[in-house]
Amino acid sequence: MSDSSRTNDSASSSNASDTTAYLRNASFSRNEGPSSVDAAVTASDLLNTTAFDPSRLHPMAAIGDKLDYLLLEDDKTSTLPGAGTPLPSRGWSDDLCYGTGTTYLAGLGVGGLWGFREGAFRPLAVSNSRLRINSILNSVTRRGTFIGNSAGVLALIYNGINSSIDAWRGKHDQWGSMAAGGITGALFKSTAGVRPMFAAATLMTGLAGGWSWLKTVLL
Repeated sequence: MSDSSRTNDSASSSNASDTTAYLRNASFSRNEGPSSVDAAVTASDLLNTTAFDPSRLHPMAAIGDKLDYLLLEDDKTSTLPGAGTPLPSRGWSDDLCYGTGTTYLAGLGVGGLWGFREGAFRPLAVSNSRLRINSILNSVTRRGTFIGNSAGVLALIYNGINSSIDAWRGKHDQWGSMAAGGITGALFKSTAGVRPMFAAATLMTGLAGGWSWLKTVLL
């Protein structure tokens, strides 16, 4: 064994001997005094202390009254003359979104009923329940999507034009709605020819006038 290995072994032995001797000669004392439970710190003491400084928790806590709050006026309805509806509306955005959505869903329902009746009473070459169910599903899918999409597009165009006319005139009345309905019908059938365009404009004008009258009755 080399001299360096002997030196390391002797150093380790002396360190172990010193540690053992220290532990043998050390004395430990224990405080036998009674401990008071009332002196323990509770959560209430931490929360009710007057030395609590919230500005130390976050830098934004020290801004005081310099914070500007964002006030949202969600309950503010439209103040346009004659724009009252059975349901509260905040303006053209509500009419555009809710009007288009409800019309689209109503069109899906009407088209689905139409397709169900068509598929249920359609004559089949072979009387079979599976073929009947398949016929009903095909009819519901075809009629429901067609009526729903057409009604949604019409409602989208109508609400957009009606809101533009109201903003230009500064009021909402039956004549503006009828004009919006006529323009909507004409645009919807503008690619089908003059006669279908005129028929659609007449139909939409009547529907818009009837809806305006119904709103006055419900209000």
